Amino acid sequence: MTPQSEVLKTTHARKVRHNTVVRSRLNRLVIYLLLIGTSICFLVPFAWLILSALKSSDEIFVFPPVWLPKHWEWGNFAKALTTLPFGRYALNSIIIATANVVGNVVSCAFVAYGFARFRFPGRRILFMVMLATMMIPSQVLLVPQFIMFHDLGWLNTFLPLTVPAFFGSAFYVFLLRQFFMTIPIELEEAATIDGAGSLRIFFKVVLPLIKPALTAVAIFSFQGAWNDFLSPLIYLNDPSKYTLQLGLSQFQGTYHTEWNLIMAATVVVALPMLIIFFSAQRYFIEGITMTGSKG
Repeated sequence: MTPQSEVLKTTHARKVRHNTVVRSRLNRLVIYLLLIGTSICFLVPFAWLILSALKSSDEIFVFPPVWLPKHWEWGNFAKALTTLPFGRYALNSIIIATANVVGNVVSCAFVAYGFARFRFPGRRILFMVMLATMMIPSQVLLVPQFIMFHDLGWLNTFLPLTVPAFFGSAFYVFLLRQFFMTIPIELEEAATIDGAGSLRIFFKVVLPLIKPALTAVAIFSFQGAWNDFLSPLIYLNDPSKYTLQLGLSQFQGTYHTEWNLIMAATVVVALPMLIIFFSAQRYFIEGITMTGSKG
């Protein structure tokens, strides 16, 4: 090979590397721009919510829109939280959400472990039937469930909002079952050789390894119960048992609605979910991304 051909080959390799680097940077730039644009689409309504909570009622629905309030009404938060018994509503929401988290995590973990590890006749059929229940719209079950809870005498109590969580959820069972499938069975076999029983293996060996998935289930459960409006509206009629979501609806009057107070109360109600998500974000993302890696 002549020196000239070596120089041409080296020059061509450098151009290829340069084009590859440029293409990679352009692709990364496009991805970043798309992510930034999507983030802005989600953050603008939240920013509008916060700014509206600090406006007077006359500045919220005006044209052209006013982003920054002329006078920052910080007293909207205090007024919103004292107009209605929000402390009682918050306590009710915490009780219901906590019961849902405990019920879903415990029951779904047991059921998912059974589907993942135990071999019994009809296991796959039962698993498919359970997943098929996810295709039933919740609205179809409203009337039968209301009749059932009425016959049990559970209306105007927290029982219809908490007890169903202790019977599991098809989605959470599927999520945990897929995570159980990623755990090497050799760990459980070694524990069995050491004399551990099924329950001890479950609590001492398996559960510590699925903390991300359990965290994801807990966050989903808390979010579903915390933001639920329809179920408390159907089953609760005593104002002292209202949740925060029902409390927010009390600001909407027949002839007049104080939107600035609704915005302020909504910001306060949304804070617990934001704090929980960002404090457990690492486990939550890991629990979602690892699910389904093995079937």
